[in-house]
Amino acid sequence: MRLTGAQMVLACLEAENVEVIFGFPGGAVLTLYDEIYKKGFKHILARHEQGAAHAADGYARASGKPGVVIATSGPGATNIVTGIATAYMDSVPLIAITGQVATPLIGSDAFQEADITGITLPITKNNYLVKDINELPFILKEAFHVANTGRKGPVLIDLPKDLQAQEGEFYYPETVEISSYKPVYEGHAGQIAKAADAIKKARRPLLYAGGGVISSGAHEELLQLSKMMSIPATLTMNGLGGVPYDYEYFLGMPGMHGTYAANNAINESDLLIAVGVRFDDRVTGKLEDFAPRAEIIHIDIDPAEIGKNISVQIPIVGDCKLVLKELLRRLQPVEKTNAKKWCANVLEWKTSKPLHYSQEPGDYLKPQFVIEEFYRLTEGNAIVATDVGQHQMWAVQYYRSQKPRTLISSGGLGTMGFGLPAAIGAQVAFPEKQVICFAGDGSFQMNSQELATAVHYNIPVKIAIINNKYLGMVRQWQELFYGSRYAHTSLDGSPDFVKLAEAYGAKGLRVAKAEETAATIKKALEIPGPVVIDFQVDPEENVLPMVPPGTSIVEMIGGE
Repeated sequence: MRLTGAQMVLACLEAENVEVIFGFPGGAVLTLYDEIYKKGFKHILARHEQGAAHAADGYARASGKPGVVIATSGPGATNIVTGIATAYMDSVPLIAITGQVATPLIGSDAFQEADITGITLPITKNNYLVKDINELPFILKEAFHVANTGRKGPVLIDLPKDLQAQEGEFYYPETVEISSYKPVYEGHAGQIAKAADAIKKARRPLLYAGGGVISSGAHEELLQLSKMMSIPATLTMNGLGGVPYDYEYFLGMPGMHGTYAANNAINESDLLIAVGVRFDDRVTGKLEDFAPRAEIIHIDIDPAEIGKNISVQIPIVGDCKLVLKELLRRLQPVEKTNAKKWCANVLEWKTSKPLHYSQEPGDYLKPQFVIEEFYRLTEGNAIVATDVGQHQMWAVQYYRSQKPRTLISSGGLGTMGFGLPAAIGAQVAFPEKQVICFAGDGSFQMNSQELATAVHYNIPVKIAIINNKYLGMVRQWQELFYGSRYAHTSLDGSPDFVKLAEAYGAKGLRVAKAEETAATIKKALEIPGPVVIDFQVDPEENVLPMVPPGTSIVEMIGGE
């Protein structure tokens, strides 16, 4: 059958079971948007292209399905670059479709022309500039295949305006074969056997798992391995929910703002079983001092990550879920590890040196208290999206994720402005679930216009602004490492967030005292639409523990 390029795009999205598009129209995608209108395809209009990209990202993280974002050429396309980079750093499947000037004008510096394929080459798994209308269906099929297989990530398709209206032969292939792209899913049997033997012999084993566990759906296998072999577990921020937070042998998050138990366990372990992690610098601290006593098993679907930052003794390339299943099969005859004393030590660290803070009557409202109250009143069942900064660390420390895909946060890129649009995307994926966005007063203002999106579509996200009147994390570093010289981190002049919410048509609430917190949260949760709560917290509260940059992860400030 013959279809226009715009019709092909919609037909392909339907074939891939895409349920919603996030986007912002413009001149170079008008033909595509006309087709979206004719088809009645569900579309969420963001108020900024960056917001659309983050919303598609949040949708993908919550649902496990690829998110789709559309933007026009030139500034529309460049406005989604931060969103693409955010998804790339955290291995989130995203399909970005950008309009481009008409084919004869490419390279002429035409109005609203930008080389978006060149710009995004380092931050996409692959990208395409469509030159032949008959290739478009195959390009779309390849894009979805690449984005959602192997180590997942964003793919961009740049579609010139004239090709959207041009007709071509349409055939959507059921499968795709790319000779240069062959992800390995099954782990090497010999390497898995070595890993099983190492686990049986280890006296101080530790599971260190990350976002790859969530992406591959390996959380059940990870918990089974921990339980069967009595191996304590620590999870990176992107891996939180990989085992329940209240699981006995879960030690919390490791690294710069990790727990004493997690960091100490890494330092003392004799076998580190790394699953779906990339040994990020925020986890490892000083590389030469990381896990100094441990043999390391590293399981990852991306061979480029193995040995990139840390030398490993037993590398296993493959899908986390499949490798863990085979590892469990080989360990099945073994009932328990020989590490009883180790487990007792680790649990003693966990109980004797937990995360802590103090909320006294009459004191400034503490951000940790606010987040714990949200956790208590939602019974830990909400999907939590965060912006980036101090509030992000408090959220992952005190809103104790029990399930996978319930924490939506920018880990690798650390993108301020991510939280609100990502929360909107997560709520679109799960309209019946409670979605909470924890934001800083600095981060919130970077994409606060997306309140209009939430109000327009009646997306009932609850936004908790942890308002300390500073760029809080930057101020903390200035306090600790720059002699308290707070250079340009004060946010004096910020708007009244309650009035701002009301201006957009949302409900605005404010809390300044601990005793008002629970009642206000309950009220917000009962309101059917979007709500902004301005929590005016201690302006100089710090995120602790903290590992100073360039030091070992056991050299913690506030670790006691």
